[in-house]
Amino acid sequence: MLAFLVTTGRPHRRDRLCEMFWDLPDDPKAALRWALTKLRKVLDTPDRVRIVADRERVGIDDTSVTIDLRDVRNRLRSLPEELSLRELEETESALAAVVLDGLDGAGNDSFELWLTAERQDAVDDRIKVLRLLADHPQASRPSVEKWLRLLREADPFAEIDDPGQRPGERQQPAAALEPGTRRAFLRQQKIGFCKVRDRTKIAFATLGSGPPLVKAANWLTHIEHDWDTPIWGACFADIASDRTFVRYDERGCGLSDWDVHRLDFGSFVDDLEAVVDKLGLERFPLLGISQGAAVSIAYAVRHPERVSGLILIGGYASGWRQHADEEEVARRNAVRQLTEVGWGTDNPAYRHIFSQTFMPDAAPGDLVWFDEFQRLTTSPANAARFQDAFGDIDVRDMLHKVRAPTLVLHARDDQRIPVEQGRLIASSIPGARFVELESKNHVLVEYEPAWKACMGHIRDFLHDTGI
Repeated sequence: MLAFLVTTGRPHRRDRLCEMFWDLPDDPKAALRWALTKLRKVLDTPDRVRIVADRERVGIDDTSVTIDLRDVRNRLRSLPEELSLRELEETESALAAVVLDGLDGAGNDSFELWLTAERQDAVDDRIKVLRLLADHPQASRPSVEKWLRLLREADPFAEIDDPGQRPGERQQPAAALEPGTRRAFLRQQKIGFCKVRDRTKIAFATLGSGPPLVKAANWLTHIEHDWDTPIWGACFADIASDRTFVRYDERGCGLSDWDVHRLDFGSFVDDLEAVVDKLGLERFPLLGISQGAAVSIAYAVRHPERVSGLILIGGYASGWRQHADEEEVARRNAVRQLTEVGWGTDNPAYRHIFSQTFMPDAAPGDLVWFDEFQRLTTSPANAARFQDAFGDIDVRDMLHKVRAPTLVLHARDDQRIPVEQGRLIASSIPGARFVELESKNHVLVEYEPAWKACMGHIRDFLHDTGI
């Protein structure tokens, strides 16, 4: 737990720590209190309280504390090309060891996912350092050959130039570093919190620089985990490359409050409003995915002076309950019951009902990842409540009131939300553009052609409208 608190560098909810490190048959809350007592004896001093905890969250004050992993990452993020040969060698030596060694099995699946991500980041950082060492003008020929050999071992698929060239003459291909560079870039996001009028705490994240683009929340997000996914990672990195990208976890999921009284469409719009107000954004384009499209539409009608454009992907104007027959209602109720009893179990079969309809053409490994990711995003009870809330959505009477330029994108064979829903939105919003994408996936994955087409249309829309 200490390693987790130090490495993440921010407070965490008590219930999340309990779930992550202690089994429910025991007394997780008592175990957490015991662990904090032990840590205070080791870390706290008469003039400095290191363990900072209140009734909801636990964190650590790392002021004036040397944290080697953080120092290495800060060094690599700020002009790594200016590091001396000795500094690079020391950095490579630190990264060559197994990061957070000995912590395997220390927590639940969520902890293991986090630990795996930390170690992968370290591998990516080491690859970057090895390239800098191999290209360093002061490196000797034997040293260059050594760094290139280690680079091949660390990244067998890396594009490496002829080692017979002199150091400094090799061209580093951007594509070879792209995955690691992207993860390092997305790691720079800044997380904050705000409160809605009903006192619900909402977590938000900002990334990049430039004019803002705000993404309305949709189901199954977690701002701490979804940046490194085959679903959202590439999209986030692309958008944040020249903009300040803002996203947040809606109430009931992710880092936002889970134990909430209201979990309905009106509160979803209130969450978006609270985040925008907290950041003081005056005018910006809105990105809405799935039910986030309806949230974006409602906000654009409520605040036409603030929304400069709408980008809606896989959206719908009316939830399933608005046009369901008896058979559909029975099927939905059955899925809801399965959700309540099976969502939080180790058996992914229950959650697989959703992953197969969200991404039927995704790679098997991505479906396995998505099954686990769903469990991390929310509780079984909230997952069922979300399904009810989505069924009640109906913004059809708002569509003609939208005044912002609008781009509507929808997969032609979307297995979750029929393409007719996208056509309805586009035909009812004045002047909206509609683009059909060649895919069966409700959530596009970065390696399918439809994803590249989608991102291209978004960039063209932003450029053409000047927003």
